[in-house]
Amino acid sequence: VQLQASGGGLVQAGDSLRLSCAASGRTNINYVMGWFRQAPGKEREFVAGISTLGTRIDYADSVRGRFTVSRDNAKNTVFLQMNSLKPEDTADYYCAAGTHWPLGKYGIHYWGKGTLVTVSS
Repeated sequence: VQLQASGGGLVQAGDSLRLSCAASGRTNINYVMGWFRQAPGKEREFVAGISTLGTRIDYADSVRGRFTVSRDNAKNTVFLQMNSLKPEDTADYYCAAGTHWPLGKYGIHYWGKGTLVTVSS
């Protein structure tokens, strides 16, 4: 499975961005999907996860209420709608796929390349 993330960019505090992650390859097997991020000098951290059918969703406390994760299985794509962005949201955002819920607890099977989000104050 290959994951291709897009949608990053430079925005001002309070603005919105929508990230997309398109999956290709062996996508006949549905994966738990989601997003992680890594800020400069910091460890990679969980942002949001969504189960195979979208019935379970989880967020990091730092983004809950501002970010919304969703997926379109017909298009093998997962999204991250980011509203009310803050400078501390600045990071490389990585799309991830795993076989178990919650995302990341039992490892990540596939990582996409990061897409950079920069939020200026």
